[in-house]
Amino acid sequence: QVQLVESGGGLVQPGGSLRLSCAASGSSGSIYAMGWYRQAPGKQRELLARITSGGSTIYVDSVKGRFTISRDNAKNTVYLRMNSLKPEDTAVYYCNMKDWDLKDYWGQGTQVTISS
Repeated sequence: QVQLVESGGGLVQPGGSLRLSCAASGSSGSIYAMGWYRQAPGKQRELLARITSGGSTIYVDSVKGRFTISRDNAKNTVYLRMNSLKPEDTAVYYCNMKDWDLKDYWGQGTQVTISS
């Protein structure tokens, strides 16, 4: 059974940085892509960035140039480096994995709060 375990959230001042990590277990090499989503109160969950097993990446416009997604295939781990954080980045951040059948798996979420 696939499990995604996130870490790295917390409280940061505006302009600060955080790195989120997400480790996948039980996937047995069936990962097509891993990504990060976020959901702010009262808003829909939105895709932020995704990286395929081949290393191709996509980013939503609002985080381009500030967030960087990367992965360690050997560790089945995906990272999200977040720089120049803004109060509007405050949300619960979720790790997502798609297998080769494009089935979705989700982590439990980690809270990121940007506030002075």
